[in-house]
Amino acid sequence: MNNTDDGNNFMDRDGIFGISNSSNQIEMKNTRHLMKRFYPLYAAVILLAGCSGLSQMSGTAAAPPPDKLASKPLYRDPIMDGATDPTVIWSPADKKWFMFYTSRRSNVPGLGGIESIHGTPIGIATSEDGGATWKYLRDANIIYPDAVTNKTYWAPVVVEHAGLFHMYLVYVPGIFDSWSHPRFILHLTSKDLINWQYESTLALSHPKVIDAGVLRLPDGTWRLWYKDEATGSSCNYADSTDLYHWTDHGRVPGLSDRGGEAPVAFHWQGHYWLFRDIGRGLALYRSDDALDWSRVGTLLADSGTGPDDTGVGHHSDVIISNDRAYMFYFVGRGRPSSIQVVELKFDATNKVLTADRNAPTMINLQPPKEPETQSKFN
Repeated sequence: MNNTDDGNNFMDRDGIFGISNSSNQIEMKNTRHLMKRFYPLYAAVILLAGCSGLSQMSGTAAAPPPDKLASKPLYRDPIMDGATDPTVIWSPADKKWFMFYTSRRSNVPGLGGIESIHGTPIGIATSEDGGATWKYLRDANIIYPDAVTNKTYWAPVVVEHAGLFHMYLVYVPGIFDSWSHPRFILHLTSKDLINWQYESTLALSHPKVIDAGVLRLPDGTWRLWYKDEATGSSCNYADSTDLYHWTDHGRVPGLSDRGGEAPVAFHWQGHYWLFRDIGRGLALYRSDDALDWSRVGTLLADSGTGPDDTGVGHHSDVIISNDRAYMFYFVGRGRPSSIQVVELKFDATNKVLTADRNAPTMINLQPPKEPETQSKFN
């Protein structure tokens, strides 16, 4: 404000002081008038500022950003239209959520069903809006020196530890039109989620294993569940203290009530949970110690009604954010296929999980301080 006494200052032009400032008495009178007029507003501003400061001093957390409506379908691969087997993780460097998936060759003409599932790269999509929408980024650069030319990669799972990302990935040495060939689980590492260096081939029960699922337990042990195709598609497990060296413990009786694949485990609402794809939905298991499991239900066995969601749900991943759990899954074992997402709900009375895939899914995944542990363990 211009306080010169020239009779044309800012306040004069707004008609607050009047047209003359020649008298100190008038000036004081008008100043009191101004204070009376604007004091309530001024006091309110000071009060709000004080409350804000007290809130910050007391450490009160700000409310999370509002949810957004998830796209339906959530994602379709624009290259080969065969996105399956999703796994999701936060990238602190990129400040985005990354989704890795098997990129089936669904739109390649002349291929049979099994053949289109071989020769597959690993696609990457990213989300900048908390998982509501996803955009194709590129294929992962898998650096495996012993890979054959017509290699097949399936079912990635990615975890983070001490600033390094670890991927456990199925490798099939060729493109085949039957299921009778060997399959292995590779361990790879990356610092940027794009370029993946080979570390080892896991020494598991048989040379016909697929679909790793990894969870870090409270004592620091890493547990890996996988499908053993040589023993009737049972669910087996192995443990590690460093993600590099694994001790195979074999079949898990409580998780092998029937054949299945794609085990994904997480801890939420005071229990361990694990989903397995049993072909006719996702079998749900519950445990209190991640060792002894009980089958407690099946989700997504009935076809949905939303766009591209008219089929059984397959091969899921689960992300926990703000005490809420979201399940990512794919639909369409034929051609094409798409990724969907649904929020899980906890039924405390029956101690089971439920999912309404036909209801709109509101989502806004928040960056976890520890990308893997906090996204899978609550």
